[in-house]
Amino acid sequence: MSNTQSMIFTIYGDYIRHYGNKIWIGSLIRLLKEFGHNEQSVRVAVSRMMKQGWLESEKVGNKSYYFLTKRGKLRMEEAANRIFKLMPNEWDGKWRIIMYTIPEEKRQIRDELRKELLWSGFGSFSNGCWISPNNLDNEVEFLIEKYDINEYVDFFVSEYKGPKENKALVEKSWPLLEIEARYKEFITTYSQQYIVHQSMMNDKKMSLAECFVERTRLVHEYRKFLFIDPGLPKDLLPEIWSGNHAALLFEQYYKLLAPSASEFFEEVFQADNDLQRKDVKYDANYHPLLKE
Repeated sequence: MSNTQSMIFTIYGDYIRHYGNKIWIGSLIRLLKEFGHNEQSVRVAVSRMMKQGWLESEKVGNKSYYFLTKRGKLRMEEAANRIFKLMPNEWDGKWRIIMYTIPEEKRQIRDELRKELLWSGFGSFSNGCWISPNNLDNEVEFLIEKYDINEYVDFFVSEYKGPKENKALVEKSWPLLEIEARYKEFITTYSQQYIVHQSMMNDKKMSLAECFVERTRLVHEYRKFLFIDPGLPKDLLPEIWSGNHAALLFEQYYKLLAPSASEFFEEVFQADNDLQRKDVKYDANYHPLLKE
């Protein structure tokens, strides 16, 4: 069974944020029940997410509603942009380099910063030096401000002049073979499931609730790559890269399940929430962020 908090993040990211970003706790409990999470585990996870600064709450009558904080919305937007981007970016030829010397008494900040840099797609080039070929200037600015580490950090945007090739920096900073193996695993598992579910749906043997569960699980598994794949530009990727095939499989599978899954979500959501807050641009048949 997946971690309750992690699954709540997935449901906010793939559903709730398109419906006004707010949900009654009872509806959230009902949705999580489909995955085997009980009421107590949902309430504990929501409480923890509030303490961590991801969620806020408001009371309407005797009902408690929960919505993403500004920080939560930014994180979801960043995650969605990476999850639903099907092909690698073009590269501007520049490396973003962040170097820091954070004192031992601020070790907790240093550990948190490392996690954030990994999440954003930076690779550990050497001790206290992280690099990325992607334009992450805004993310770096945000992190420096968030952790108040101006005096300990230097940030550069530069070109690599050798003596090796740019790809040598990639090999040194990211475990590409390990990431490739994880993508192959994903493809093996989900290509088989895709064929089975396509056949079941053609024969009308999958309920709306089952489509909701499978789409959510698909996104939940695929978003784990955010923690290991830096989203390198195509110029820096190996010639054969399973990440591209995994992205196309994800798109096909997502589109297969999306309409029925959204229908189930809306059935649960409309009972005690405001369906009119749904984003008019959001269409489950063609996700607004699915892009080449």
